[in-house]
Amino acid sequence: MSTQTLDLTVVGWIGTEPKIFHESDGGVPYATFRLGSTRRWFDKGAGAWRDAQTEWFHVKVFRAMAVNSARSLRKGDPVIVQGQLSTEEWAGPEGPRTTLVLDAVALGPNLAFGSSHFARTVNQSAAAGSDEAPADVTELEELADDDELGAPPADDVAPELALAAAG
Repeated sequence: MSTQTLDLTVVGWIGTEPKIFHESDGGVPYATFRLGSTRRWFDKGAGAWRDAQTEWFHVKVFRAMAVNSARSLRKGDPVIVQGQLSTEEWAGPEGPRTTLVLDAVALGPNLAFGSSHFARTVNQSAAAGSDEAPADVTELEELADDDELGAPPADDVAPELALAAAG
C-alpha cells in the first residue's frame, strides 16, 4: 500500500455552478464544480500580459465543506483549492477521455479579488452530545463587525508595527 499522495494547491475561477448531492437524504454530502486556472506572465518584449492554456479541474468536496461551499460559492468566483490530485478515465463520443480530479481538503475565496465575511458553522452531531465537541470559545471576546459599527474595515496591524514597517 502506497502512502504517497499528489497534493496540489490551485488558484483559479469556478467555471460551473457548484452542485450538491445527498444534502438531505442521509448520504454523505458532496459537491462538485469545475475549476479553471490560467498561468499568466508579463512579456517584457511585447510589454503585455500573456496567458498560457487554461487547465481545467473537476473539484470534489465532501461532508460539511460540501454544504458550505454549495451555499457560499458561485460560478465565476475566484477561489483557492488545496487537495489531492488524481485522474478519472471515461468514454466519450470521441473515444477515451481523461479528467483531472481535485479532492479538496481546503477551499476558500481568493481575497485578492474581493472581500468576504466568515461565518462558522456548528457541527450538529457535536452539539447533540457526540464524542467530538466543538472548540471551546467561551474565553474569547466577540467583536462587533465593522459594518455594524458603521466604520470601514479596520487594519489588523497594530499602529506601531505599521510605522515600523514604513520606516
